[in-house]
Amino acid sequence: MPLQISVAAKDTGSKVTVAGEVDVSNASELRDALKKAMAQHTGDVAVDMADVSYIDSTGIGVLVGAAHAAFDKGTKLIIQKPQSNVERVLNLLGIEDQLNIEH
Repeated sequence: MPLQISVAAKDTGSKVTVAGEVDVSNASELRDALKKAMAQHTGDVAVDMADVSYIDSTGIGVLVGAAHAAFDKGTKLIIQKPQSNVERVLNLLGIEDQLNIEH
């Protein structure tokens, strides 16, 4: 499934909605969308991953990098509704706290 990303403003920051599979071939698209969300909107960045069926190490690296960038700005990156297989990988890597996972 091709990657689909949308960025929208919300009251407390921005929301990035992601659908498809995030891997080395398209992780730069996610990185660009997250940078855009942080640059255009103040506040937290919520990333809705309900429709992400797969994420590889490159995609995870993008999320961690964005979480660190948000922290440096005094905000946070919030991963919303990850599918169980995606959340399991994040938990195994021990980065779930950095990503502020919400169900």
